[in-house]
Amino acid sequence: MNKTAIIYTSKHGTTEKVARLVAQKSEGKIALMSLEQNSNNDIDTFDIIILGTPIYAGTPRKAMTNFCKMNQEKLLEKTIGLFICGMEPGLDIRNKQIINAYSEPLRQHARTATFLGGEFLFDEMNFFERLIVKKISKATSSISSIEYSAIEKFAKEIKI
Repeated sequence: MNKTAIIYTSKHGTTEKVARLVAQKSEGKIALMSLEQNSNNDIDTFDIIILGTPIYAGTPRKAMTNFCKMNQEKLLEKTIGLFICGMEPGLDIRNKQIINAYSEPLRQHARTATFLGGEFLFDEMNFFERLIVKKISKATSSISSIEYSAIEKFAKEIKI
């Protein structure tokens, strides 16, 4: 059986939640690895690597960008899947965000790369973040737009 790791970065917890949902859709043991807890995750022993990052103002988390740069050659030797989380409703912008989040070699090599939804969690945000989200999105309270059917499809495409 293939050994799988889901490596993610999460600011307010949504990407971690999505990573756990992807893991639940799998058979076998999945290692969940947070870049916030350990940026030097060893990927040598894994056959399948899934990478996930949230997108804030069109930009992926720096921890994921750095991890991908440092490990690109190793990642290109593995089966990989890529996902992003965010609240962008437009398909064209979502696709641009995936392009911005992961290098072309990783995207070309990936079995799948997709957008899995997101959340505005006002209780987890600081005052400044809440102010910006309210102004841009017109949201007045926490909202969840996690795309459960996309998570199911993603797990099937990566075959974990």
